[in-house]
Amino acid sequence: MHYVQAKGILSAKNGMNLYRGCSHGCIYCDSRSKCYHMEHAFEDIEVKENAIALLETALRRKRKRCMIGTGSMTDPYIPLEMEIGNVRKALTLIEAYGFGVTVITKSDRILRDIDLLQKINEKAKCVVQMTLTTYDEELCKKLEPNVSTTRERFAVLKTLRDAGIPTVVWLSPILPFLNDTAENISGILDLCIEAKVYGIICFGMGMTLREGNREYFYSRLDQLFPGMKERYIHAYGNQYVLDSPNSADLMRLFHATCERTGIVHDNARIFEYLSAMDKSDEYSQMSLWDL
Repeated sequence: MHYVQAKGILSAKNGMNLYRGCSHGCIYCDSRSKCYHMEHAFEDIEVKENAIALLETALRRKRKRCMIGTGSMTDPYIPLEMEIGNVRKALTLIEAYGFGVTVITKSDRILRDIDLLQKINEKAKCVVQMTLTTYDEELCKKLEPNVSTTRERFAVLKTLRDAGIPTVVWLSPILPFLNDTAENISGILDLCIEAKVYGIICFGMGMTLREGNREYFYSRLDQLFPGMKERYIHAYGNQYVLDSPNSADLMRLFHATCERTGIVHDNARIFEYLSAMDKSDEYSQMSLWDL
């Protein structure tokens, strides 16, 4: 861990990263890519020492309330958050100033802040986004070793459901030759149906690799799945997008299941929902579950 003084905290689209780097150890993490210019070891978490002061100034100056997002680059609920508490401080400000929030995480540590999430949702709007990739628990522990397992994340989704907080699931990435099976996708979709998620974001059945995350991914494949790296190199070479050979069938399964059960599966519609303070789309979706 190390501290820096940040020049700003909110992006042009009102996203923020209170930390840079991560200790969750997901073997496929795109945030390790060199294009993001992280000038320190990925596990050496960068803490923006003045983040909360910058956030309060930014919120106070905004003329119109909007959704504030966090978690797109670094999971905000890394273990260090339980010591530093910047996410909770940020949520407290967001609630106090009447803004909405959407949080992307893989950690059940988010339940520490369920009181604030409920208050924000009552006053404005709160949506929690949870990544699910792997139905099988043992495989999940290999692919995402230092974070809540799929079953633990499913428990979070149900708790949020019962608290009236809408959720969105990211079905990504799906790793060729590892979790790109109908059984895996069906299992995850069954969890989403039971948790009554608003929508599922999926850009296709596959993954991306570029300089930085490719090297780490391959090193982990060598340790966990001997011979798998060579299979990837033979199938994909140095491609950026690695589509599963089963992608077409799995996407048909995904869309058909969502259509049948009333889960929103149009990415554009979901992103519009996540960025809008208006809850009207949420209510129309909830009515489907009540039929």
